[in-house]
Amino acid sequence: MLGEMIGEGQGKVTGVRVLPFDGTGPKMEVSFQGAGSLLGQDITDVGTYVSTLTPHGVFNGVGQGLVTTKNGDIATWTGTGVGRPTGQGMAASWRGSICYQTSSQSLAGLNKIVAVFEYEVDEKGSTSEKMWEWK
Repeated sequence: MLGEMIGEGQGKVTGVRVLPFDGTGPKMEVSFQGAGSLLGQDITDVGTYVSTLTPHGVFNGVGQGLVTTKNGDIATWTGTGVGRPTGQGMAASWRGSICYQTSSQSLAGLNKIVAVFEYEVDEKGSTSEKMWEWK
């Protein structure tokens, strides 16, 4: 069951690298940077994910990154998801889950939850994201 929304943000793809073919399907490494809110705090979010196109025409993705607050608090995250192409270029719609780790008191609630997300990328590399606690 979905809990309350814990965050949202917008950003931009900052780099794309095609990875060597390993027999699993075309694979890209995508880096992004964004800004938004998490647990009511303004944050910057930086991350990288590897997206593999499956024979079924969808992407499988795994990634990692970190968020920083204006006060200097930091949380790292790992995530996984499934995406579907939605247009030209990099345009895709993703759904997945994220787990956070932090020693920050203000973000400590993240250590106890799994977040689920909706992540949209348009053909120009602009991104938007919404996250909810998964109860």
